[in-house]
Amino acid sequence: MVHTVLIVEDEARTRQRLERAVGRVPDLALIAAVGSVREARAVLPEQVDLMLVDLGLPDGDGVDLIREARRLAPGTRTMVITVFADEQHVMRAIRAGAQGYLLKDGSAQYLANAMLELLAGGSPISPAIARHLLQSVQQAAPRLPDGPVPQLSARELEILSLIAKGFRVPEVAELLKIADRTVTTHVQHIYRKLEVSSRSEAIYEAVNLGLIDLKG
Repeated sequence: MVHTVLIVEDEARTRQRLERAVGRVPDLALIAAVGSVREARAVLPEQVDLMLVDLGLPDGDGVDLIREARRLAPGTRTMVITVFADEQHVMRAIRAGAQGYLLKDGSAQYLANAMLELLAGGSPISPAIARHLLQSVQQAAPRLPDGPVPQLSARELEILSLIAKGFRVPEVAELLKIADRTVTTHVQHIYRKLEVSSRSEAIYEAVNLGLIDLKG
């Protein structure tokens, strides 16, 4: 089965390299190689199986073109070929519908293999991009405990959530209709279970362990 390809790249040398990459694969047929959003829009109503698109185009944003491709030609698969390696560009493109994301430094054979991988249902991503995304996820992810997650009772979680929102012990006691001393006892149990000695440490540990959510 022959798959049709549209290249959207304004830099002539890169566009030619992409054309050579398409030419390496007998099952790929280049229908157009254009350098602007306007030219790409004129092609998209045709049957396009794979669109290779840069993000920085002279007359628009490649991410917007990806969205348009999803609307005008729902069957089109999109792979970004760009110099932008930052998380913001990557995530915008993926959310818009890109199934692959490659940097322009790949060889023609590497690009050809990536196209075949995408058409086969894969999601090729340059190693540098994959490492960057992995680091971002690791930095944002909650800390995994070395051992079992401390088990707080429903009442302890309720009290800790209120404390995390800024309520003092007397206010927590009034809200829950219990004695101040009872709240203090629960707080001491929370500190012991989380192995901390202050309110801020307790909140930090509880959030990192996923016990409470400050957004709630």
